[in-house]
Amino acid sequence: MTTTTELFTDDWEVRLAGEEHATPVRLPHDAMIGLTRSADAATGNHGGYFPGVAAHYTRRWTVPTDAAERSYSLVFEGVQGETRVLVDGHEAASCVDGYREFAVPLDGVVPGSVVEIEVVADNTRVPNSRWYTGTGIYRPVWLRSTGAVRIARDGVRIVTRERGSASVTVLTEGAPAGADVEVAFAFAGDETVIGSAAVGADGAAELRIELPEVRPWSAETPNLYDVTVTLRGGGATLDVARLRTGLRTLEVDAQHGLRVNGERVLLRGACVHHDNGVLGAATFAASEFRRARLLKEAGFNAIRSAHNPLSRAFLDACDELGLYVMDELTDVWVTHKTPHDEAEHFAEQWRASAAAMIAKDRNRPSVIMYSLGNEIADTANAAGVALAGEIHAFVTAADPTRPTTLAVNAMVNMLAARGSSPFEHENYTGAAPAKKGKREATSTEANAITAQLGTIMQLAARLPAADRASRDAFAAVDIAGYNYAHGRFRGDRRKYPERVIVDSESMSGDLPEIWDRVENVAGVIGSFQWTGWDYLGEAGIGSWSYGDESRSINKPFPALVAGCGTFDITGQPGAPALLVGAVWGTASAPGIAVRPLDRTGLKANKTPWRSTDALPSWSWGSLRGTAEVEVYSAADRVELVLNGRSLGRRRAGRRAGFVARFRAPYEPGELTAIAFTRGVETGRSSLRTAAEPTLRLRAESDTLAGPDDLAYLWIEFADAGGVVDLATDDRVTVTVEGAATLAGLGSAHPTDLEPYTGATHATYRGRALAVLRGTDAAGPVVVTVRSEQHGEATIELAAVPAADALEARA
Repeated sequence: MTTTTELFTDDWEVRLAGEEHATPVRLPHDAMIGLTRSADAATGNHGGYFPGVAAHYTRRWTVPTDAAERSYSLVFEGVQGETRVLVDGHEAASCVDGYREFAVPLDGVVPGSVVEIEVVADNTRVPNSRWYTGTGIYRPVWLRSTGAVRIARDGVRIVTRERGSASVTVLTEGAPAGADVEVAFAFAGDETVIGSAAVGADGAAELRIELPEVRPWSAETPNLYDVTVTLRGGGATLDVARLRTGLRTLEVDAQHGLRVNGERVLLRGACVHHDNGVLGAATFAASEFRRARLLKEAGFNAIRSAHNPLSRAFLDACDELGLYVMDELTDVWVTHKTPHDEAEHFAEQWRASAAAMIAKDRNRPSVIMYSLGNEIADTANAAGVALAGEIHAFVTAADPTRPTTLAVNAMVNMLAARGSSPFEHENYTGAAPAKKGKREATSTEANAITAQLGTIMQLAARLPAADRASRDAFAAVDIAGYNYAHGRFRGDRRKYPERVIVDSESMSGDLPEIWDRVENVAGVIGSFQWTGWDYLGEAGIGSWSYGDESRSINKPFPALVAGCGTFDITGQPGAPALLVGAVWGTASAPGIAVRPLDRTGLKANKTPWRSTDALPSWSWGSLRGTAEVEVYSAADRVELVLNGRSLGRRRAGRRAGFVARFRAPYEPGELTAIAFTRGVETGRSSLRTAAEPTLRLRAESDTLAGPDDLAYLWIEFADAGGVVDLATDDRVTVTVEGAATLAGLGSAHPTDLEPYTGATHATYRGRALAVLRGTDAAGPVVVTVRSEQHGEATIELAAVPAADALEARA
């Protein structure tokens, strides 16, 4: 009668409001991503000009015959929209937090009967977020079956006490007196270490496991243990729970900073939103793992979830690959940032949301701190500071092993201390201001000011008023999170010597001066760049425009993406990836980027959220003109060589902000950068022009393992050596035959008007990305791509049976 957990993602149908017929769908699913965007769409710039929508999901379920003796429930990892779950027409659960995991008991069902499960996700009251949310059951759903005696869901709590010891608490439900809990740790097939303890009167068993040769987890050595927990009583096995965890110690203080396993760690961080580009909000393990892997390979060692708890799949990837995580609770407390966000529900909902986040994160070695909120203007007043203390106390009581932080924008707090509630601002609520001349502070308003005045946020953050408006909030948590305020680090460490600081959000171009402070100011533990991966919505905040195009960071329709990612939404790195490699010393050779030749002669309307529009390419077709070249390196100097001719040497390294700039007439051929330190060559790299670009297909993997796996396929106009020409574009149509379907097709175009759900799409700068999803079948998968002007190409992949069912995470 042990607990079972299985995916409950197949055989669903979805019908959108206004539609007559339902469509078969396998979860996870984003009902918004295929809708037509328009200038008057209610999500506006926040949501990428997608319309709000209500999605109605249904599935019939045959109740197992053992339902009289066992309990069944559904576990939803996340549903976007005001959600109601009904069983045969009777409401069984509801949830308004699109990022909260919640369980739905399937009580009172008749064994052997067929019941209808309905999930109504109403996401019509928009904008309800400052970014694209998607709509519907966008994360996995699990069917959980338990006996009367069981280990509680997320009821195993493992804490590393010291390097060779772990304490384990196991919460049980219905366990009889004298029941025994056995806990076994195994590492990569090594000999298992076992401990046991009796269940107490409170239903909990507590024990300590001694591991004489413990293999600690860290970002550099992400060692994971397989843990099996067995509940026994009356000579029988009553329940079994399995999980993977890593053992690591965690310490943080103002003198030594952050230490993992006793070693000082500096967080090289990336902020990430939850969407997966052309897949919309749909959360697949393969897509989350891909993002984590590429960020890790680029030199990042930490992730900040922005601004909501990470998915279980992303945390799995962080555990396995080695990435530290700041998991964030919310973007909103009791003051609205958009008219229909969750501010009105926060007071009664935050405990449930925080508890769900902690339960999900508790055994994750990757999770090293909790952020209680992002740019919460409420914390500028006494009531908000008191609430910060209350949330901190709740989180610390539930999980005393991890510190808390608040990501505070000092300028937002300073404005809030002088202003009024966002409810009084007509731009956000439709109501006129209550007090003439008063305006509220919001993250969006701060962004607009920054776009107009450049460095005002840094300057404002240094004012005494900004300190007064943020110091009490910082005192309420363990670590002070500074958004766009690195200029305060040195002064605040002198003024508040016990304060631990993390640069919780910063612009990518500021990294050189930020990192100098991270390395040299005691008590500053790292920096998180906005953003590691581009995202849908908050359209245009990081996208450069040209000529007469809009200069605003709140770009008008058809703006779609934020435009500030180190990686674009398809997974292509830009110049910010070269900068982080130079600053952090993770790059072995200089990096070269070139400003777009198709924008030569046009005035660039820059945005602070992206320091450059340069791209790592020297292939621009028939375009000609003066090329502006950027070379990123930690070396003293770099030399640039074009087709064997030296274009001179320039200073690089720390004194030059890690970038040397050159100008040269563009000509096809090879561009080489050579790095020198104290006159000695330390590395070189080259870009070259595509010889004869043709339509080519490149798969990141050649297999698909079951219906929950994905394959990423690049459609490129490249030469035989794989060099993509950024000036060659076309429209392409994708046909998939065999055991796979087309899950998404698109490009990184910042104002893309074509939906990602179609089979035809235009490329952008020589590329498009197709994402394939497996099926229950096995066999060959043949993908044919036809272009309008460049012929066609075919590639064959293999669909294989999944080696194992996905490990139950719920």
